[in-house]
Amino acid sequence: MTTTYPFSAIVGMDGLRLALLLNAVSPAVGGVLVRGEKGTAKSTAVRAIASLLPEVDVVAGCRFSCDPAAPDPSCPDGPHEPDTGEARPARMVELPVGASEDRLVGALDIERALSDGVKAFEPGLLADAHRGVLYVDEVNLLHDHLIDLLLDAAAMGASYVEREGVSVRHAARFLLVGTMNPEEGELRPQLLDRFGLTVEVAASRDTDERVEVVRRRLAYDEDPEGFAARWAADEDALRERIAAARALLPGVRLGDRALRQIAAVCAGFEVDGMRADIVTARTATALAAWAGRTDVRTEDVRGAALLALPHRRRRAPFDAPGLDEDKLDEILRRFEEEDPEPDPDPGPEGPDDGPDGSGPEGPGGADDPGGRPEGDAGDGAREQAPPAAPEPEPSVPDQRTAEHEPAGGEAEGDGGTGGGAAGGERAAVGAAEPFRTRRLDVPGLGEGAAGRRSRARTAHGRTTGARRPRGALSALHLTATVRAAAPHQRARGRRGPGLLVRRDDLREAVREGREGNLVLFVVDASGSMAARKRMSAIKGAVLSLLLDAYQRRDKVGLITFRGADAELALPPTSSVDAAAVRLERLPTGGRTPLAAGLLKAREVLRVERLRDPSRRPLLVVVTDGRATEARRSGGATPVERAGRAARMLAGDGVASVVVDCESGPVRLGLAGALARELRGTPVTLDELRADSVTALVRDVRTVSTSRRAA
Repeated sequence: MTTTYPFSAIVGMDGLRLALLLNAVSPAVGGVLVRGEKGTAKSTAVRAIASLLPEVDVVAGCRFSCDPAAPDPSCPDGPHEPDTGEARPARMVELPVGASEDRLVGALDIERALSDGVKAFEPGLLADAHRGVLYVDEVNLLHDHLIDLLLDAAAMGASYVEREGVSVRHAARFLLVGTMNPEEGELRPQLLDRFGLTVEVAASRDTDERVEVVRRRLAYDEDPEGFAARWAADEDALRERIAAARALLPGVRLGDRALRQIAAVCAGFEVDGMRADIVTARTATALAAWAGRTDVRTEDVRGAALLALPHRRRRAPFDAPGLDEDKLDEILRRFEEEDPEPDPDPGPEGPDDGPDGSGPEGPGGADDPGGRPEGDAGDGAREQAPPAAPEPEPSVPDQRTAEHEPAGGEAEGDGGTGGGAAGGERAAVGAAEPFRTRRLDVPGLGEGAAGRRSRARTAHGRTTGARRPRGALSALHLTATVRAAAPHQRARGRRGPGLLVRRDDLREAVREGREGNLVLFVVDASGSMAARKRMSAIKGAVLSLLLDAYQRRDKVGLITFRGADAELALPPTSSVDAAAVRLERLPTGGRTPLAAGLLKAREVLRVERLRDPSRRPLLVVVTDGRATEARRSGGATPVERAGRAARMLAGDGVASVVVDCESGPVRLGLAGALARELRGTPVTLDELRADSVTALVRDVRTVSTSRRAA
C-alpha cells in the first residue's frame, strides 16, 4: 500500500490548505477547484487531505455507502436491516480524464445479463464517491458529456441512470475537488460555478522555501513510511482540530449583519445567481468554526469572499478568474461606515489571533500542524494571493494595451520598404468588442475528439446503428448483439435461462455527435492592415472566432505574417486564452509575405496530422489578400507565390475560410481570389456575425462537394 505524503508536511500554499481544511470542516461548502501551473503539488495536497477526513458509518455490504442512521429509501441494495453499520475511512475516488460514461454513473451488468439472464446494476464512480471525495485531475480536459453528468449529480445530490432497460436512482453527495492547468484550457462557466471555492497556486520564488521542498521530497522518496511517521503527531493534531471544528460548526451564529455584508460584496462584484451568496455564507461560518469562534466576523466574510468569488464574478471573455482586493476592501469599508460594528468580545482564540483565527494555533501559525513550514511531493508551491485577509496591495493597471499604445499616426500603409521583420513596425492596438459568430464547420463526417463543431462519429452521442467491432469492443449495442445471437441458441444447445453468445455475435454501437477541430488562424499583420480602427476590428473578429473555438472545444493555433517571413505565434493548443493574449499584443507593420504565411500553415498542419490524425483542421486566413514581399530576381511575383501555396493547401484537402479585411470605396477583390485558390469560402468581417450570415456553412459544404467532384 502506498504511503500518502503527509498534509502537514506540505510547504507553503496557505490558501490551498485552508480551502481544503474548510471543506473538511464543512462539506456543504461545495468543494475546491485548484488552478495552477504544472509541478505545484496540486494533486499531492488533494490526496493528502483525504487521509485527514473522519471515518464514516456505512451499512455493511451496501455498495452505495448508505448511512445506517438514515439509510437511503431508494438505495438499489436496500432495504437495509437495522444495526448493520460499520465504520470505514472516507474514500477518495479519482475520475480519470478518459473515463467512460458507464464507469462514471454505472450501467447494466452485461456479464450477468447475458450469462444468467438477470437484470442487475453495476455501480459507477459516483456511487463509490458518495459521502467521500471525488477527485478529478486535469478537470478542464474532461469530456463534455462527463461534465454534464457531474453537474447533474452535484446539483441534485443523486445519480439517475436510465439506459439499456435499467432505471436506477441512488444518492451521490460528495466533495468535488478538481485540479487544472489554465494553460491547457478553461472550464465551462457552468462547471466553474459548481465548485464552492477556488484557489490559484504558483511555484514559490523563495530560495529557502524551494530548498526545503526538495529536501523533504527526497526524504519522502527515500523512506515514505519513516517520513510519514515523523509527521504522524502533526497529522493527529490536525485531525483533532478538524473534528473539534466540525463539532463547533452547528453552534456558529451567522448574524443578519454578516449576511448583509455577504450580500453587499456579492452584489458589488456582480456575480450571477445566488449560489455565490450561499457558498460565501457557508465558508464564512466554516472559517469561524476553524478559528474556534461561534460568531462570524468581518474578517471571516473577507476571507470567504476571496475563496468563493474569484471564479464567479462577471468578466470579459478570456479574462482569468480573480478578485480585486482593493474593491473588496472598499465595499467592506463602506458597509462599516453605514453600519458600524461594536467592538467584539475576544473569542476563545485570544487577542493575538489573525483575521481568520490563524494566530499561534491557526493555519499558518507557529504551533499549528497545518501551518508550519511544509514540504511536498511535487515542486512545492505557494498561493499567489492567500485568502487569509492579507494587507491590500496597490492595484496594478492592465498593461496589455497600455504598454503598446501607439505614439504616432494611424495612417495605413506598408510601413516602409525595408521588408525586415521590424521595418515600419507599429505598436499593438486593442481588439474591438467581440461578437457571436456563426458556426464554421468542416464538411463531411469525422472521427476526432468529442467537441461541438463538426459532425463526427464519436463514442458518445445519438446511436445511429450497429456494426461488428473493429478491434477491441468499445460500446456494446445490446439489442443488436441479442438479435445476432438469438437465432443460434437451439443449435448451440442452450438449456438454461442465459444467452449463449459468441465473439461473432457482438455488435458495437455506431454513434454520431460533434467533434472538436484544429482551428488554425493565419493573420496578416503587415503594414496594409495597420490602420488603428481597422486592425482593432480585425482583432475583434479573430477574438470572436477564438471565443467560438473555446465554446466548441477546439484546439487553436496562431500564425502571423509580416515583414519578411511568417511566425508561429502559438503552436496548436487547447488553451484558447493563450491565443487571445498573443493576439492582443500583436504589432503590425512591414511588407506582406502572404505565401510565407500559407506555407507555414501547411507545415504546421502536416506536423499536427502526424500527431493527431483524427483531428480535422479548419484554416482561417485573415487578410486583405495583398502580397507585397520583395520580388526575387527572375522569379515569380508575390501574388503568384501566394497562389501556388494556396493551391498546395487545397490539394491537401484542408477546409478553409478567408476573412476578407479589405475596406474602402475601391476594392481589388484579392481575398476572394485567394479563397478560390484555396477552394474555400470568402467572408467579410460583417458576414462573420451570427445575425448577418445566412448561408456560410452551406457555402463551405458546397465548395467542398464541388472540390471532391472535380
